Amino acid sequence: MLDCIEFFRLDMAVAMAIMTKQHLLTYIYLLVYISLSSGVILYNKWVLSTLYFNFPFPITLTMIHMAFSGAVAFFLIRVLKVVSPIKMTFHIYATCVVPISAFFAASLWFGNTAYLYISVAFIQMLKALMPVATFVVAVTCGTEKLRCDVFWNMVLVSVGVVISSYGEIHFNVLGTVYQVTGIVAEALRLVLTQVLLQKKGLTLNPITSLYYIAPCSFAFLFIPWYILEKPEMEDPHMQFNFWVFFSNALCAFALNLSTFLVIGRTGAVTIRVAGVLKDWLLITLSTVLFPESKITGLNVIGYAIALSGVVFYNYLKVRDVRTSQLQSIQDESAKELQTEKKADDAMDNKDEASWNDSVSDTHLDEEAPLISSRISHFGVGRKPA
Repeated sequence: MLDCIEFFRLDMAVAMAIMTKQHLLTYIYLLVYISLSSGVILYNKWVLSTLYFNFPFPITLTMIHMAFSGAVAFFLIRVLKVVSPIKMTFHIYATCVVPISAFFAASLWFGNTAYLYISVAFIQMLKALMPVATFVVAVTCGTEKLRCDVFWNMVLVSVGVVISSYGEIHFNVLGTVYQVTGIVAEALRLVLTQVLLQKKGLTLNPITSLYYIAPCSFAFLFIPWYILEKPEMEDPHMQFNFWVFFSNALCAFALNLSTFLVIGRTGAVTIRVAGVLKDWLLITLSTVLFPESKITGLNVIGYAIALSGVVFYNYLKVRDVRTSQLQSIQDESAKELQTEKKADDAMDNKDEASWNDSVSDTHLDEEAPLISSRISHFGVGRKPA
């Protein structure tokens, strides 16, 4: 008896150690994700800002990210064979990957350009509009129904962003337009990914996504780069530090991988919560690292209102997912019960047929067939007790 108790305690200790290790690893992944996400945004601001590194070419920086990510993804898939490429036909590439790549390139281009005009803190506040843009695009494309609870929630988010914008000291119309345009482009990309790829049964992880999308996005960015930035980059006094751009692109690629690891380990709900914490951390850090960025009380009030709407929107999405999963489980259970019932009915019919055959073959007397039919009619002689 004592040996059994000691064995049980040992098992519990091992289980607790494993759970503690798994939780610790999950927290480490979340910390890496938040650090990389915040670091990439602050790094991009530092590189693009004329007050610091002074490389005011957002399209060039985006193209460097796409070229690096595409090259690393090609090496991981074709050389190291870490993951396998999906079955990609020319039709799927032309009708799915190309439009998604176009909006992906636009979202990065306009989003990075906004760093030239407005602060990181205000950019994060404007990003609260992402659920609003995604909801409007999804309703327009017919992938989501117009619901009153979500609609009024989007109104709350919009009001909060308007208040926050009104309280911005260094408000810049051009920078705001760039950021909002980038948000709309990102919303279109998300909805197109759902409409075009998921309906075809295609799923892309970050590596395969960059493998197919990064080169195409690079091609889309080449035309505006050639027209807008190439002439200015011919200035002989322009600085180009290889290690700065290499480390910047490496951080951007690592961010994609960390997002994949966090979602795979915790789920999309956790990464939404981590994103909210990251936004507050990023707003605080940006005011410390970039002193020209000022936050007013109206900024905080407006962003708090918008963030409450975002949190409630996340709650609605989580509730919808759980309801959908519960309905799916119930449907599966109903199908299993129906299948079992059909199997039982088939077995009953088989038993009944064999029992009736055995009765009619007994040849007790001339009334036997008539007796057996009467017994079956009254429901008594279906099978032996």
